[in-house]
Amino acid sequence: MKSMIAMAVGIATLASSFSVLSAPNSEKEVNIYSYRQAFLIDPVVAQFEKDTGINVNVVFAKKGLAERLKREGKYTKADLVLTTDISRLMELKDKKLVSPVESSIIENNVPSHLRDPQNQWFSLTKRVRNIYASKERVGNIAITYEDLATDKYKGKICTRSGKHPYTVALVSSMVAHHGEAETEVWLTKVKENLARKPQGNDRGQIKAIAAGQCDVSLGNSYYFGNMHTNPEQKPIVEKVNILFPNQQNRGSHINVSGMALTKYAPHKADAIKLMEYLTGDLAQSIYAKVNLEYPVKPSVEVSPLVASWGEFKEDELPMIEIAKHRKTALMLLDKVKFDL
Repeated sequence: MKSMIAMAVGIATLASSFSVLSAPNSEKEVNIYSYRQAFLIDPVVAQFEKDTGINVNVVFAKKGLAERLKREGKYTKADLVLTTDISRLMELKDKKLVSPVESSIIENNVPSHLRDPQNQWFSLTKRVRNIYASKERVGNIAITYEDLATDKYKGKICTRSGKHPYTVALVSSMVAHHGEAETEVWLTKVKENLARKPQGNDRGQIKAIAAGQCDVSLGNSYYFGNMHTNPEQKPIVEKVNILFPNQQNRGSHINVSGMALTKYAPHKADAIKLMEYLTGDLAQSIYAKVNLEYPVKPSVEVSPLVASWGEFKEDELPMIEIAKHRKTALMLLDKVKFDL
């Protein structure tokens, strides 16, 4: 497998990495542009190559893939894009950089609320936007996202930036469920309840709770799991509970990683084979075990660690509905000056 890591810090770095992919008319290969990290993609790709004889080339980047595809146009070498969140999937679609895929295999494997109605993108894994809580000061309680705006949590909440895609997606879902005006009130009160200015990543929120800087925070499920598998971080995360919000009503908000076929994919047929493979049992199981995410294919089991957190009810609001309210969510985050 010719897998090249270009942890992009600028377009120049990306350009040099993309130039070494195979020519567009090469046989039996698929070229991937990926926002997902190598440790997660490589095991799946290696098994696909072994099973099919189709060679896969991967370029990894942190940003700039949509812009690159737009510049390359019909001369692109990329067949697939793998993304880390719904906002980047929608960016590809909005910029008309992807093509629809008609596949009964993918449709059977990926529930309808986790794929584009026009089949221009598909989810690959799910992650819950959980609430982390101090075992000592909060405990294992029933909680909702709406509760974070109550006086009970005054000065007790930590979170990362409001501009991060995970936060934007959650606020978008609140707009979908409650409307713009009510979400603005909720967001204002959540900001007033913050123990500190939004900062850090999801692991940083767990560390802040363990250090007594706050009692609760928002964070993705797989970060909680990954800290449990890290010997240095396990003593920290063991001071924190992972809570699944809104279990008595709509269920917990989820975000997704996903994939899309590029508009000018030079190896379309083989790329679709890989897309089907990524939604199948083996690949979904690898995702579940390696990164402790939830598979999109309902019949695939989660990892033992994730299973130990118990079953939960997820919010089945279609991803497309969440994406629809993204601009409103960003406007509200600016309006309440959430990060200031």
